[in-house]
Amino acid sequence: MKHTPTIRAELDRYLQQEGLSMTEFGHIAGMNRGAVSAIVSGNKSMSINQLDLITEAMGLPEGHFYDLFIENFIIDHPPNMRRIEPFLFRCAELGKLDAIHRVVGAIMDNLLYSPKLFEIAEELLSQGRNEAALLLYEGVAETERYQHSERLAVCQYRIFTIQVGDDQTQNLHAAAILEAYVERLNEIDQLDALKDLANLYRSLNKWNKVDEMARKMREKAEIQYTIKHQQKKRECDELAKKLSRPMFVYITYADLLCASVCEAQGDYQQALEYTYAYTDLDWVLETDEDTLYWLNLYKDWAQCNSYIYKLLSGDTSVLPDYVEYIAKSKVDKEMVTKILNVLLAANQFSIDVDDILKRFETIIATFSQQPSSDDMYTRQVIPEQYARFGYELAYYYLYRGSYGDGFKHLMYAMVKSHIINNETYFINCMGLFVKFRTHAVPEFKEEFLNLIEKVWLNNVEKSGNADRCE
Repeated sequence: MKHTPTIRAELDRYLQQEGLSMTEFGHIAGMNRGAVSAIVSGNKSMSINQLDLITEAMGLPEGHFYDLFIENFIIDHPPNMRRIEPFLFRCAELGKLDAIHRVVGAIMDNLLYSPKLFEIAEELLSQGRNEAALLLYEGVAETERYQHSERLAVCQYRIFTIQVGDDQTQNLHAAAILEAYVERLNEIDQLDALKDLANLYRSLNKWNKVDEMARKMREKAEIQYTIKHQQKKRECDELAKKLSRPMFVYITYADLLCASVCEAQGDYQQALEYTYAYTDLDWVLETDEDTLYWLNLYKDWAQCNSYIYKLLSGDTSVLPDYVEYIAKSKVDKEMVTKILNVLLAANQFSIDVDDILKRFETIIATFSQQPSSDDMYTRQVIPEQYARFGYELAYYYLYRGSYGDGFKHLMYAMVKSHIINNETYFINCMGLFVKFRTHAVPEFKEEFLNLIEKVWLNNVEKSGNADRCE
């Protein structure tokens, strides 16, 4: 049987090797002699703070003894959350994710530890230590997988928000898992979950799912908004604290989402009807600063989208007004969507927009710098818009004979589409290249083929057939 070394033995060996007394070592470590003696003799358990002091005094890197700490004081002892909790926070601070995983695996056989680990995960998430929090959420979810609990649903929601990333295929899988747990969340959390799912499906162009999530969100939000104004102010304030935005926004955002569904389906008249629905917001009862911010935001969105739906339906007379509207707009993450719609109209109706593109060239140059945010719309919809913008801009330039600019933006669109694993855009880019390949310079052809080979090799590697490529 393999003998597991102990931290105590390591410390005792170090003292003998260096010829240090417990008092001398205590001075170095900032600990009193009694504490050192108790640890060495085994008469006292060790805290993570003491372990860090001992490790530093021995001249070893931070976390050097963490694996032994797990063996000596967690696996070999009944779980003690007063010892485990600070250890988990310290592991998260140092990025010792393997250690966190070992601790979770060692104690999660017992449901009694789920509530505390969930609390720790929530605190880690609030600190921005998402990877560490994810391990705890996954551990709690695995332990409670047969429990019909709200905590399990919240864990799945947190796992979803942490795991969603660049790969749209994986994002679709994560969304399908979360959907099964939405109804188990409390009525307020359901609104944010449905909003996030709708925005994710929007980035994936899953318009039937966007419509489904939006209608569910509106129905639930209308009920909660009515309840809110039938309750006492104190109860209303408690509700508001749990939401990421004012309650009425979930009702109006559902209309905006339904408008985007109609736009994708080419039904611009119905899209306008939904837009008019969130233009008239006289029914909103709140007057606080946050509410006024969102009311102004919807007013701006309504003006913008009214131009867009008229323009895309063929009313090109609104283009000058729309361009002036863009010019007066605040430069933000939405600019890519606003200018994208100019390109969509230009490509659909063969409009020369060279002067417009020249006017906004400085802004367009910033589109390669994706904004960072925890908001699902910014994380998922905006990157999809960047990829689409690159494709539409390449399409515009190539069909107008500006091959240098066209192929430059085509390469950007292909790379962006590959990053987010959007096969539709990637294939569209390939088709556009094939259409104009005779106009491509040799250097671009080589760059293009290298990218195709890279994507192919990545796909082969994922499928487990890498050996066949050699």
